[in-house]
Amino acid sequence: MVRIRLARHGAKKKPFYRIVVTDSRSPRDGRYIEQIGYYDPTTNPAVVEIKKEKLDHWLQNGARPSETVGQLIKRAAKAVAVAA
Repeated sequence: MVRIRLARHGAKKKPFYRIVVTDSRSPRDGRYIEQIGYYDPTTNPAVVEIKKEKLDHWLQNGARPSETVGQLIKRAAKAVAVAA
């Protein structure tokens, strides 16, 4: 099964996450199919950047987001709606 989830990068106690499309059997920071965005929780407010066209493509092809990524997608959509 193809999943959309977070891959942790950054230094110790300074996390930075990439939002990636990967096989569900791959390790958290292992091989991924495509990077579609990032999440930086260390800034105030936290930054969520997702490439909408790539996200839509993968969702239409059956990729399922993790719970955390699902919440980040909602947060990013709300931020775009407020900015527009």
